[in-house]
Amino acid sequence: MTLRNVLTAGLLLGVAACGGGKAAAPAPAAAGGGTLTILSNQDFSHLDPARNWTMPQMDFGIRLLYRTLTTFKAGSHEIVPDLATDLGTASEGGKVWTFTLKEGVKYEDGTPVVSKDIKYNVERSFAPELPGGPNYAQLYLADADGYKGPLKGRHLDSIETPDDRTIVFRLKRPVAEFSSTVTLPTFAPVPAAKETVAQYDNRPFSSGPYKIERYDRGKEMVLVRNPHWSAATDPVRKAAPDRIVVKQGLRQGVIDDRLIESRGEDATSIAYTDVSAASLAKILPRPDVKSRLVNAMSGCTDMIGFNTSKPPFDDVKTRQAVHFALDKQALQTAAGGPAMTSIATSYLPPALSGGTPQDVFRLPPGGDVEKAKALLGGRTLNVRMTISTGDKALGEAVQASLKRAGVEVVLTPVDPSVYYDTVGDTAKTPDLFTYGWCPDYPSGATFLPLLFDGRTIVEKGNSGNVWQFKDEAVEKRIDEIQSMSDPKAAEAAWIDLDRQVMQSSPAVPYAWDRKPILVGKGVSGAVGHPVWSGQLDFAVLGVKQQ
Repeated sequence: MTLRNVLTAGLLLGVAACGGGKAAAPAPAAAGGGTLTILSNQDFSHLDPARNWTMPQMDFGIRLLYRTLTTFKAGSHEIVPDLATDLGTASEGGKVWTFTLKEGVKYEDGTPVVSKDIKYNVERSFAPELPGGPNYAQLYLADADGYKGPLKGRHLDSIETPDDRTIVFRLKRPVAEFSSTVTLPTFAPVPAAKETVAQYDNRPFSSGPYKIERYDRGKEMVLVRNPHWSAATDPVRKAAPDRIVVKQGLRQGVIDDRLIESRGEDATSIAYTDVSAASLAKILPRPDVKSRLVNAMSGCTDMIGFNTSKPPFDDVKTRQAVHFALDKQALQTAAGGPAMTSIATSYLPPALSGGTPQDVFRLPPGGDVEKAKALLGGRTLNVRMTISTGDKALGEAVQASLKRAGVEVVLTPVDPSVYYDTVGDTAKTPDLFTYGWCPDYPSGATFLPLLFDGRTIVEKGNSGNVWQFKDEAVEKRIDEIQSMSDPKAAEAAWIDLDRQVMQSSPAVPYAWDRKPILVGKGVSGAVGHPVWSGQLDFAVLGVKQQ
């Protein structure tokens, strides 16, 4: 999975699993040198590769700070070797995967990347002290039940490192797409000697083309070159700029205005987050500015989630009532209109349902208030909804549409940097909240199991199944589909399961978005990546030489 990052201006951030949309053409080679500035309205939630599981942050971490066993080509779904020499070798019917590391890959201090460092980071992903990251290792690795990470000295026998360049993963079941799984930051190296637990978020030890020179949380991060990174081992990352400066805590409208004018330093700047819906009116009529708007398909599904663990949304009819009452057309308007987003009618985005969107309930875009009232049986509800700061228009559209059916909504805004930690704490999960999900790679296996398998729920750092949805029939069907060896049969089965879960409505899918990112006129190589929710591919960005 991948979370979509929490966006502002009514556009949700994407969590995890990434994909969907038409693959963009490979970006042109980026020019070398100079300083690239990234203007952002938020801090990073997590850059620790064991905890990094939101789309734009995975893009940032994987492309700039650390490498993974395999990765994606620029602007493409195609997987290529990264730290590994190839895409891995499967044996024992797909239950054992072996990777050999390239020679000459070094950390920022010149020491070599070795297989035990990758093993250690995968083990870290089990640690309750480091919540919130991808949980594929927990789902796939053999003999890992009850494992709590390496911080107290215990290690997994199902990951073997017979020498510095070989790593072997023993899985509980065959996983035909494990070459794709190891693109995730879980499979980046972290030396045990560099462990700082929660503080590792502030200073990941670089195996990528850049290292952190300075990080003032919420204000500014400065990246400089890792002098020991070698382009000879890394054909994907162009590492064009000499420095990358991330300026945080800016208002989105200010970011948009600065990039529209594109003067001075802003000419070599990009936005980290989506342009606000209000700014589109300033951008689209100006061809010179519109040409700098990268607007790739996100491949993600935006949802309104319910806390299904307690009243009133532990009741399926109440959830369906809200589902039917929601005016998705109003939410689309809040997100910038049809040019920026399509109305979602199922959880799986069209790219994961054979290219054709499913329409499970066949509701009108404005909802069906009378059906909603009938499901509520004359009851009125008072509920609280958590939104990201900046999503005011989205929240107000939800308020207005649900009020029609007798559901009063109180909005609680929280900062984007802590949004997912808030929603992912099962003791604090609000009644209603916004959430987005992107496939980590183009497979239903990276979407529905992560969102709706009750066995994946954890107390803190809960990702994916944040609605705390539990259904034994759904879990049984997930197991059956995951055991299928025919990818086409599995794809059809995921589509059927999508329809099944929609009947229970643990969340309401309402939008399939594009990701509109504005760049300065002095930026080169700007292309949205179809895996990381359409975010700019940081691997190929550069600064034009004057």
